[in-house]
Amino acid sequence: MTKAEIYFATRKTASAFVHIRKGNGSVRINNIPVEMISQETARETILAPLEVAGEIREKVSISVRVHGGGYMGQAGAAAIAISRALVGWTKSRKEPRDHPLQKPVRDDLRKRLSEYDKYLVSGDARRKEPKKFGGPGARRRKQKSYR
Repeated sequence: MTKAEIYFATRKTASAFVHIRKGNGSVRINNIPVEMISQETARETILAPLEVAGEIREKVSISVRVHGGGYMGQAGAAAIAISRALVGWTKSRKEPRDHPLQKPVRDDLRKRLSEYDKYLVSGDARRKEPKKFGGPGARRRKQKSYR
């Protein structure tokens, strides 16, 4: 059995851990195949980095453990962690000089991922703005009339 590499990412309040190893292209989220995820938008978000990666998908098996947040936050965290894992996996391979996973392919993968969505590799720092006093939300206030 090959050794798995572990990568981590967060999105809002969701956290995702990815175990990536050589394999046949299977993707499991919390030990459930990704095809069994009922929310189609979440499934598309999770599989986006793998679609951009292309042929690398068939060479690895990915297992994601995600918790916290809602289902779209979890999907975003899983997508960020998967893209980081793919870039790190291609980077850490000690392949022969003429192997296709050498530096130009790794940099090309990182570039393609960031062109598709700039937050897939770097992470998304946006958070919910906290509520302040004097109103029902972060910005809304009671209207004033000076008449």
